[in-house]
Amino acid sequence: MRLSTRNQLDGTVISVTRGEAMAVVRIRLTGGDEITSSITRDAVDDLDLADGARVKVLIKSTEVTLGIE
Repeated sequence: MRLSTRNQLDGTVISVTRGEAMAVVRIRLTGGDEITSSITRDAVDDLDLADGARVKVLIKSTEVTLGIE
């Protein structure tokens, strides 16, 4: 599959925490950093996500917000 999204990162699922409607998926990227994604439980099931699954993280955003104290 070819995608137009430029920010594509390879990683491995390290945990899936299911809520009532949403799930939090933690991914360890190839370089060792971790990223978290909140997706629907249906998406977790459709993608058959579980610990150890290899994934491609696609990041497409029109806004990035940072804050400091």
